[in-house]
Amino acid sequence: MLLHVPEVLTPDELRQCREILRDAPWIDGLATAGAQSAAVKNNEQLPTRCEQAQALQGIVLRALERHPLFFSAALPKRILPPMFNRYGGTANTYGPHVDMAVRHTAERNVRVRTDISCTLFFAEPEEYDGGELVIDDTYGSQRVKLPAGDMVLYPGTSVHGVAPVTRGYRLASFFWVESMVRSDEQRRLLFDLDMNLMRLREREGETPEAVGLTGTYHNLLRMWADT
Repeated sequence: MLLHVPEVLTPDELRQCREILRDAPWIDGLATAGAQSAAVKNNEQLPTRCEQAQALQGIVLRALERHPLFFSAALPKRILPPMFNRYGGTANTYGPHVDMAVRHTAERNVRVRTDISCTLFFAEPEEYDGGELVIDDTYGSQRVKLPAGDMVLYPGTSVHGVAPVTRGYRLASFFWVESMVRSDEQRRLLFDLDMNLMRLREREGETPEAVGLTGTYHNLLRMWADT
């Protein structure tokens, strides 16, 4: 499932993030590349232990915790600490690749199965040319370039990359989620059911049908979830 999640960051949070990134100590993105992706990766990243990255992680994780659409779609069990990258100048692209199935952070001794890949945008689309997140899925190639503060979720199994940035700088956070529900198909069914239940309640209130369907949702989640 490929999903646009709008307004993850408030305007104030977005301003804070952009101020922090203004003086960020960028390094070569190859520092976190796997063997396959290293051949096609040409960008910059923040060192995961630097002060700026730590401050940004706190802002992003707090924003995710309060966002109901993110929770409904991802059903997160573990979230890998967000990382941060920049595309522009001579470090401006990331060719087609597939993310590693399991990521590990030594400083927190956390292993996360990468069920869902996430990109949260910090730069507005008009601030840079190119830089689309290109995702290959069952409906063909999808090109994603979202407003600052918005996020896209997509399956970690997808072949994806970042188109060359030819003007300006593309700033973003990227991270992975291990979901309580491993199957992308099952997560999609639960998400569709949850969204339709919300619309039903808004229109009809807490009817017996809404109560019954809520029970169906939770029984399916109980059947499929691994906590």
